[in-house]
Amino acid sequence: MYGSYTGRIACAVAGAAAVLLLAGCSSSGDGASEAGSSDGGGKDAPAVVGQQPEGDDPYWVNPDGSAARQVAAYAGDGDKGNAELIRKIAEQPMGEWLSPDDPQGAAKGYTEAAERAGRDALLVLYNIPHRDCGQFSKGGAADGDAYRAWVDGVAQGIGDRRATVILEPDALLHLVDGCTPQEFHEERYALLKGAVERLKQQPGTTVYVDAGNAGWQSPDALFEPLQRAGVAAADGFAVNVSNFQTTAASTDFGKRLSAKVGGKPFVIDTSRNGNGPYDGGDPAENWCNPPGRALGETPTTETGDELVDAYLWIKRPGESDGDCKGGPKAGDWWPEYALGLARAAK
Repeated sequence: MYGSYTGRIACAVAGAAAVLLLAGCSSSGDGASEAGSSDGGGKDAPAVVGQQPEGDDPYWVNPDGSAARQVAAYAGDGDKGNAELIRKIAEQPMGEWLSPDDPQGAAKGYTEAAERAGRDALLVLYNIPHRDCGQFSKGGAADGDAYRAWVDGVAQGIGDRRATVILEPDALLHLVDGCTPQEFHEERYALLKGAVERLKQQPGTTVYVDAGNAGWQSPDALFEPLQRAGVAAADGFAVNVSNFQTTAASTDFGKRLSAKVGGKPFVIDTSRNGNGPYDGGDPAENWCNPPGRALGETPTTETGDELVDAYLWIKRPGESDGDCKGGPKAGDWWPEYALGLARAAK
């Protein structure tokens, strides 16, 4: 087991006020976006990043994300070199990990902002009960009923706008590896399957069920659990979320798993896999803020492989994996680590 996924519930929308800020974002085609300033003054200021050309990537770039704010801070200090390094992160579309507090408002804010920019929102649902086996990102919904209500709120917030949803990183794998106690297994399978079915009621929503990575469990151990989790009704599955396995290894892993679940396509998280996995420390903690990693392939739906729907930055580069190796708590922005990822990028 490589441990907790990060990005977690940390996201640019944190409460109603921030959702309103996002709802005020605008974009003109492929040009510069604008967002309300974060100084509380209510003034509009040009965003430091705009949208990727629609032909390159259909997903929305958040002009008010942590990386964009860091670019602005470095630029304001006259630190052009570090500003340009972090820009490598800020200018790419990334997953928005939805808060447990206001799922409908957050999903509505992100998808409306994406729609105004002519792009699709990329959302990550991470609120399953008994989440992360009590590790760095423990928590989740109080029970099954609370989770179903939360997912329903997300779906209502999305409405008929276009969104791609990555469903519950870790949730399936922690059933397979035994981390999640046995008494919660049946309920979790039902919750995952129910979440797929509820989200697919929205006409513009694409759903990928998380299925781990090439370094943790084999396709033989995963295909039956993935089927029980409702992948048949989903658009596919996701691999390598928040991990560091190479794109080649992830593609091979995904294809072998796809062959066992009816040829379903998949997406690969390439956010931090530019140098592959780290093998220089305790194997049990090589997933947690490993040094010397690099940004991977930039997000795109043009993968050249009919089974690989997209390379995505689901994990938000620069956000900590947890309070290990000098990092802040899981999901918090860590500029020093972000700079290392950007410097090492090929």
